[in-house]
Amino acid sequence: MGAGFNKTELSDTNGRADEDLPNSKDAPVSKADVLLLFGASGDLAYKKLFPALYGLAVEGRLGISIIGIGRSKWSATDLADRARASITEHVDNPDPAKVDEVANACDFVSGDYRSQETFDAIGAAIADAQTPMAFLAIPPELFDDVAVGLASVGIADAGRIVVEKPFGRDLESAEQLNTILHKHFHEDDIFRIDHFLGKEPVQNLMVFRFANSMFEPIWNRHHIESVQITMAESFGIEGRGGFYDEVGAIRDVVQNHLLQMVALLAMEPPASSDPKALRDEKVKVFQAMRTVDPASVVRGQVEGYRDEEGVAAGSDTETYAAMVVEIDSWRWAGVPFFIRTGKALAETRTEAIVEFKAPPRLLFAEEGHQPKANTIRFTLKPADQIGICLQAKRPGSGLVSGPIGFEVDHDESFGTKSRDAYHRLLGDALTGDSTLFARQDGVEESWRVIDQVLASPNPVVTYPAGSWGPPEADDLLPGHQLWDASLIGDAPPDQP
Repeated sequence: MGAGFNKTELSDTNGRADEDLPNSKDAPVSKADVLLLFGASGDLAYKKLFPALYGLAVEGRLGISIIGIGRSKWSATDLADRARASITEHVDNPDPAKVDEVANACDFVSGDYRSQETFDAIGAAIADAQTPMAFLAIPPELFDDVAVGLASVGIADAGRIVVEKPFGRDLESAEQLNTILHKHFHEDDIFRIDHFLGKEPVQNLMVFRFANSMFEPIWNRHHIESVQITMAESFGIEGRGGFYDEVGAIRDVVQNHLLQMVALLAMEPPASSDPKALRDEKVKVFQAMRTVDPASVVRGQVEGYRDEEGVAAGSDTETYAAMVVEIDSWRWAGVPFFIRTGKALAETRTEAIVEFKAPPRLLFAEEGHQPKANTIRFTLKPADQIGICLQAKRPGSGLVSGPIGFEVDHDESFGTKSRDAYHRLLGDALTGDSTLFARQDGVEESWRVIDQVLASPNPVVTYPAGSWGPPEADDLLPGHQLWDASLIGDAPPDQP
């Protein structure tokens, strides 16, 4: 037992097997009273975590000690200065009193993550804590060392742990990572944070569906023709060649962000708002997804990528990926979910477009005109918007329809600005709300969906920067015209 930590002795913590760890400990959830911030001197803490802690202070929800842990020979004053600089840079007109609240809560433990002395010092520093929470803003290869160290001073039994994505590189490594974490922590105490799930527009995908009963009768294979999901970025890898060349677009955003969007659009109504019920339904969607056939995947690489610093000569890493995801469930069988993502594309845009089946031609046969399909467009970036495209009679004597659109901006409608994702997720983790965090079975199922693509990838095809990616991706949509706005279609000319 580490010095000073006031908790019960561990009972063979290091020897617990995965199957011995229940999904629920049947224990009440309590708010964390101390935050152990591993990687406190890093970019993530500076750009996101300290501003999020400030946001919690503004809401009166902080009230905890913040102990940074790292190899830097810092003092509490050094960490407090880092927190002040972070908040000043990333928050508009911060309240000095709230900045002081965050800074005054800071302390620092300097040491190596692989040294027992470091964790003994941590145990002494949090002697009076009841529910410590460790946030691992560090590389995944250090998770095992830190988990062992935390367990050695009783934190595994008493508190919770937050780990950043990536949760592995493939199915096998994800299973290994879960085994490592479960040697020391119960599943209920593991918070796998994916900042994408903390974004308000992402959460709205689910809320819009289930809070508007008019859509439920038509949200199925009988009425929906296809779904398109796009995450496009106009910028490239921005000096991260060494990192990105080991990851690629599929690992970076398809396995997590885009499959999560599919799950939110396709899940069944949960039985309650309980975190377990919500996550159960998402996992069911992952389980129903077919393993993606590599033949249905287009991998692209932007021209000039191999000239980037840190990128291997002759690299086959994809900066673009497009594929078809099929869900074998009663609701969705036969409805293709087309997903694509890429770097250095024409614009930065994240959206999902639900295309409904086109109406029959009966009324329009005399004109030889087929009305376009209705669509619902969920735009997550650059703005949080929802657009609906309907058909109405075009002016003139003929019965010819044309598209009319309705678009609503979330922030304008509610008169408030969305909170940063880390603000929401860090607050949820501190209170023990796991709703927006990935669960072991969901992580492993989403890796299973793309595992064959990673094991037997198609060669990359190049595309020019500023385009919408390789034209081969259009071949994934036979009978569905083209990607994106072309779903709405060009209106025909007015009839005489």
